[in-house]
Amino acid sequence: MSAENAGAHAPTAGEYIQHHLQHLQMNFSFEGVKQTNIVDFSLFNLDSVFFSVVLGVLGCLFLWSAARKATSGVPGRFQAAVEILSEMVENQAKGVIHNAQSRKLVSPLALTVFVWIFLMNAMDMLPVDLLPAAWHAAGPALGFKDYMRVVPTADLSTTLGLSCSVLLICLFYNIKIKGLGGWSHELVAAPFGDHWLLYPINFLMQMIEYLAKTVSHGMRLFGNMFAGELVFMLIALMGGGWALSTTGVGLAIGHVIAGTVWTLFHILVITLQAFIFMMLTLVYTGQAHDAH
Repeated sequence: MSAENAGAHAPTAGEYIQHHLQHLQMNFSFEGVKQTNIVDFSLFNLDSVFFSVVLGVLGCLFLWSAARKATSGVPGRFQAAVEILSEMVENQAKGVIHNAQSRKLVSPLALTVFVWIFLMNAMDMLPVDLLPAAWHAAGPALGFKDYMRVVPTADLSTTLGLSCSVLLICLFYNIKIKGLGGWSHELVAAPFGDHWLLYPINFLMQMIEYLAKTVSHGMRLFGNMFAGELVFMLIALMGGGWALSTTGVGLAIGHVIAGTVWTLFHILVITLQAFIFMMLTLVYTGQAHDAH
């Protein structure tokens, strides 16, 4: 609820969830650009951008710190953990990308993607109202609306932005490995054969494949994290309703049990989703190296 309405009445369950699903936004007007009611490109989800950048910097600092402290002797636990993670990513990359020169860039990229997405997913482990409650006091004072979402990967614009970046990497390696002419020929010669009558159909199928891979890549991560965020909100509602119910003690105990169980399960979810996104990045990049 907004600051002016919060004091009027306590929010219902629907209002509570709706409020927590609103992004912090700011309008940017561009002179000469006609705004429409269908798509407003002047809206940016500032909370997603902020947390994505901060967590990306933290992830890079984490990996840089491990590299800086690396020694040839007996590694410490921190170095050993990062080495295990790096070897895991490198082994996965070797299985799908057979070009050793390409792996020099793709493997560190995949490792960065895994760490970055894991950190963004892990924001879902924070209490639902922790950071939004802090923003409730600071936001309106700074001239912003009283909205805050802290899980960047529960924002479709973030996940589709990541998947579009992977698409650009795949296009880069398609041109680098096959040449512009070779890739252009592949677009019209595969998958049904190199015949001029099949060129339009082949090209259409190629475009559908690229679109489907990019959309599904982003939607898979978004769907899982959005669902997890909603479950945490429902559990928070269970805890918030204990004081208003005659069965308050039971709701309070159920809130603690449900929150603990879902948090433990969600540790697996956030790790698995980061791994899947990383693996699909490697697979799609590997496919860009293969000729049809």
